[in-house]
Amino acid sequence: MKELSEGYNIVGLSQGNLIGRGVVEFCEGGPPVKNFVSLGGPHAGTASVPLCGSGIFCIIANNLIKAEVYSDYVQDHLAPSGYLKFPNDIPKYLEKCKFLPKLNNELPDKRNSTYKECFSSLQNLVLIMFKDDKVLIPKETAWFGYYPDGAFSPVLPPQKTKLYTEDWIGLKTLDDAGRVHFISVAGGHLKISKADMKKHIIPYLKDQASVRVIESRKTKGPNEEEGSTELVFDGSSSYVWPSSVKSFFVELLEVSRG
Repeated sequence: MKELSEGYNIVGLSQGNLIGRGVVEFCEGGPPVKNFVSLGGPHAGTASVPLCGSGIFCIIANNLIKAEVYSDYVQDHLAPSGYLKFPNDIPKYLEKCKFLPKLNNELPDKRNSTYKECFSSLQNLVLIMFKDDKVLIPKETAWFGYYPDGAFSPVLPPQKTKLYTEDWIGLKTLDDAGRVHFISVAGGHLKISKADMKKHIIPYLKDQASVRVIESRKTKGPNEEEGSTELVFDGSSSYVWPSSVKSFFVELLEVSRG
């Protein structure tokens, strides 16, 4: 698309952030992504059934999911299975999970330096974590924090994970350059206020080329608008959204104009 030739920004919602990162890491030679704003993304994986808790039902549900989640059928037909990561079964996760191990460059014999080169080329990476998030387990995965291999505690900050210390995707490179912004906001999963939108998102969308792309999509017909928006903004329909993806970005555009 010629509108994106000079670069564009991505705002990702929940698991849509993983698709957005795939665009950054895998689409070598494509239009450059300048700023990546991530709201509640399961970047390091998720370790349990969302909104479940720790009761007996959840233990049973997790055991059932664990038994089948890495089967070819589930991996091919259920998107969240691509980033479910049980810390007490890392070998099976690395062997059978088809998406996140590749995205995070976790496979020792298949590390791709291009993924790191592309991801570390971002001008800014904004990682927004929601303090009361009960969908992502742990919520710190929104910052690339996660459990250590083999245990469900403690939650490691991103700087203590191997992904960071060994710089598998360039997160440490970005952070050392001052281009990673770890932000924590009040609220549950994706429940961001207009004030926090204006403070933490809008500054990274001020690039005029990107603004023109957003506005041009809003002037097209309904079908074209929906299809075009997905090329810039990645979201998911797998969760119950606090508002529709379309409404979120319409509201975001209104805040940016204000």
